[in-house]
Amino acid sequence: MNRHRAVGTLAVVALLGLAAPLAAQPDAALEAGLRAHALFLADDALRGRDTGTPEYEIAARYVASELRALGIEPAGADGGYLQPVRYRRSLLDAGSARVTLHAAGGDVDLAWKDDFLMDGDATREELEVTAPVVFVGYGVEAPELGWNDFEGLDVAGKIVLEFRGAPASFPHNERAYYSSGRTKRQLAVERGAVGILTLSGRDRLERVPWERVTRNAGRPELAWIDEDGSIADETPEIRGQASLGPSGARRLLAAAGADYEAVLDAEAAGTPEGFELPLEVTLSSRTAHEEVEASNVVGLLRGSDPQLAAEHVVYSAHLDHVGVGAPVEGDEIYNGLYDNAMGVSVMLEVARLFTGLDEAPRRSILFVAVGGEEKGLLGSDYFAHHPTVAPESLVADVNLDMPLFLFPITDVIAFGAEHSDLQGPVDAAARAVGWTLSEDPLPEETLFIRSDQYSFVRRGVPSIFVVTGFQSSRPGVDGQAVWRDFLSTTYHTPQDQAGVAVDWPSAVRFTRLNFEIGRRVADADEAPRWNDGDFFGRRFGR
Repeated sequence: MNRHRAVGTLAVVALLGLAAPLAAQPDAALEAGLRAHALFLADDALRGRDTGTPEYEIAARYVASELRALGIEPAGADGGYLQPVRYRRSLLDAGSARVTLHAAGGDVDLAWKDDFLMDGDATREELEVTAPVVFVGYGVEAPELGWNDFEGLDVAGKIVLEFRGAPASFPHNERAYYSSGRTKRQLAVERGAVGILTLSGRDRLERVPWERVTRNAGRPELAWIDEDGSIADETPEIRGQASLGPSGARRLLAAAGADYEAVLDAEAAGTPEGFELPLEVTLSSRTAHEEVEASNVVGLLRGSDPQLAAEHVVYSAHLDHVGVGAPVEGDEIYNGLYDNAMGVSVMLEVARLFTGLDEAPRRSILFVAVGGEEKGLLGSDYFAHHPTVAPESLVADVNLDMPLFLFPITDVIAFGAEHSDLQGPVDAAARAVGWTLSEDPLPEETLFIRSDQYSFVRRGVPSIFVVTGFQSSRPGVDGQAVWRDFLSTTYHTPQDQAGVAVDWPSAVRFTRLNFEIGRRVADADEAPRWNDGDFFGRRFGR
């Protein structure tokens, strides 16, 4: 047993006693539990809990042990708490990655990291495609919003060049949906494209500088392997894909006789118009593959109603973070205390509150800790496709991911509540804990598609994702500025670790809020339903 594994195992054993259920949970007990879970899961010994590593499995077994100690039944595979998921790990040979421009003035090779990035390909060890390039704005087709970036353009057999994101004029949830890389890839395939190049507008470059994007370039990618051996959610029709940094996009457009700054101006104005570029591009790379396994953790609190107990309300939280990477300020372990040791901690303390009830809620509750979120919502996508209970029995998902308690909180944002009658339980729960509900203050972040609730939405399950807002009881706090500072300096860095500011009383109240949401859903006479005519209900509802 190596040193890190030994330390982690001993810490699990030492903390088991914290999970004993109490009939009525005082704030002090909840705070103690939240602290213990979060600080253990974000300890250096777990080395960032990267999916497919031994340290991730220690974290999974910790969560299983805590659920067991609470009296939550195992609901994984083979009578246990764990649901093994097979993944294909794809490691790009960065030295083989090529983006070559074939223009009238001759061939130009773009530079890895300086100009472009690529991911490993999950289905092929070698790929190469040479094709003309067509700029397609955002690469979005949204007929219900009167938007079609492909109108008048033929992209069959060609490489599309598109901006990340979706038009800022879209309503925030539609903007989130159409920003999804999955949505864009599928549309590109339908249009006959064979490759994709992406670039970023000025707003995104300001929020996510290219230097930060390239910090951990070339890390392995994951895709889950289905029971028939196929690779989930792959689009082999796309035979090459790369992300362009500012210098790469500038060089590409200049080689085609186009003005990079004018294209950025049009995107900023919300009017990027497509056009064909008079050049071809070659995309090529080599990828090494291996198979790894990582476990989801699934626990069950059986409902008390003879009929409704067959239905399940899900609490989900991702257990993984990004592991070990490029050093920042001398630290290479990306601990992920807020992202998402904190969300898992809240889920475990919500479970504690449920086990302290005199009678279980009418519907059953599933507590699901998943892996692979940082690789593309993979563990939750696997569970949503292969739940350990009857698929039609999943009636709602309450997702917990990176709640920030950087100051005393007085409001929350409930992504997804407006799409179904989950709005009622959310409103009631917020009132019960004395907080207010706020609208999405950061629509450009497209948060609704960026966490595990979206895996359940795509399978037709009404879902919500509650995060803390910007309002504070502490005078003089600019909540939005604090949030943005965290996202720019701490998010996905080794500095998201023990020692970062945490207002634990807010964490306690947030835990009670999420408990109240799930309790109300589980005790309601009717299961949640999508609102009539809802955008996501129309696309994914059962």
